Amino acid sequence: MGLFKDKAIVSIDGGKPRTLSVGQTVQGVKLVAADSASASIEVDGKRRSLAMGQSFAGGTPVGTRQSVSLTADSRGHFAAMGALNGFPVTFLVDTGATTIAINASEARRIGLDYRAGQATGVNTAGGVVPAWHVKFNTVKVGGIVLNQVDGMVVESGLSVPLLGMSFLNRMEMKRDGQTMTLTQRF
Repeated sequence: MGLFKDKAIVSIDGGKPRTLSVGQTVQGVKLVAADSASASIEVDGKRRSLAMGQSFAGGTPVGTRQSVSLTADSRGHFAAMGALNGFPVTFLVDTGATTIAINASEARRIGLDYRAGQATGVNTAGGVVPAWHVKFNTVKVGGIVLNQVDGMVVESGLSVPLLGMSFLNRMEMKRDGQTMTLTQRF
């Protein structure tokens, strides 16, 4: 997210940005080198060189399925910290949304050329608004990472990113009171 001589501003697992100095390790991520052009990081013994805006998603060990537990807020809604194409996002879990949906300003923030997608219209409380079908290269929630996930960018009328069924259909969802657990199926 930011690069300097011997320092980098990073977001780990969709968390809030933090500054790492060369040699520092946080949550299993070690900053090996950094300058104004790129950062070299080490995760699980593997080194990667990343430029501004790039991300790295570690692989899931064979035979294990990643899961994440979410807690409902006072209104019964579930929020999930995650990332779209490597950029931190806080989703609202929405089983009524066909796909992951974000607004146009969020798409611009993450550098998504959404107008290259297929144009359509969607019904909102304010009427029909322009929208575009897109594919997200990576969608991350907790330790779960999915590639090539269908999404939608809505021009206006959407205030929070929605984690819809294009992601949730690939999960086992279990609810126990105020806790929802998502476990990756495939």
